[in-house]
Amino acid sequence: MSLDYSAVLADMVAAARAAGALTLDYFKRFGELEVGVKGPGDFVCEADRASETLIRDHLLSRYPGWSLTGEEFAPVEGEDPTHRWLVDPIDGTTNFLNGLPYTITIALRHGRETICGLVFDPVADEMFTALKGRGAFLNGTRLAVSRARDPRFFTVGTGLPTPELSLYPGAYARLAAIRAEIGAVRVLGSAASSCAHVACGRLSGYFEQTGFVDTAAGILLVEEAGGLVSDWWGRGPDFYERSAILIVANPAAHAFLRDHLGQAPEPDGA
Repeated sequence: MSLDYSAVLADMVAAARAAGALTLDYFKRFGELEVGVKGPGDFVCEADRASETLIRDHLLSRYPGWSLTGEEFAPVEGEDPTHRWLVDPIDGTTNFLNGLPYTITIALRHGRETICGLVFDPVADEMFTALKGRGAFLNGTRLAVSRARDPRFFTVGTGLPTPELSLYPGAYARLAAIRAEIGAVRVLGSAASSCAHVACGRLSGYFEQTGFVDTAAGILLVEEAGGLVSDWWGRGPDFYERSAILIVANPAAHAFLRDHLGQAPEPDGA
């Protein structure tokens, strides 16, 4: 009998809501947090670790043979090599540490596919969920990407790191390549949240180079809401899952972003 992934998604939602309640308690006193530094601008705090521990304990107690990769601890390699959780316990840690909205994101991979995923914004109490082939939802309401077709009405999300933080050179040059033709740019500070905002039509598109753990669930949300996903040169998951160079957008915005961003030189090994 095949596994009921809708029940698995329900367990993921329960884990995310519990982690949301835990992190909100920290969030309300963000100025008091003890913060360590993993690298320039890459903060880690007690809330990250507590959130990931809660999610791990919740999921692995129910699916003990499965594997898990998170942001804060070494991966768990289970007896079942075909199922792996991808967990970012707080995506948008810098937002979190400054009292701005953040997300919790969990994806489940089966082999090389993302089967189900969620992005949870505890501050707004918005739970974005997707099950492969069965649509994307926000608090139970089905989602669809924006219908915008004219670049003048596109609102595009991205990240704008300081130079030493850029994972791939040229973030500001890429922004300059699109900004004159589009309506607006927004920097949300969370890759997962940016993908979710594309899925529900608040953003026309989003591009950045960022970690796949951060975006796996969001990518599924966008695809299930009718959007397109590729790297900046129009290539599929064999490329963007490895490089984390990503466009997620409605069809028209995707074509626009691909045409403009694809002029950037490809990184070595891409």
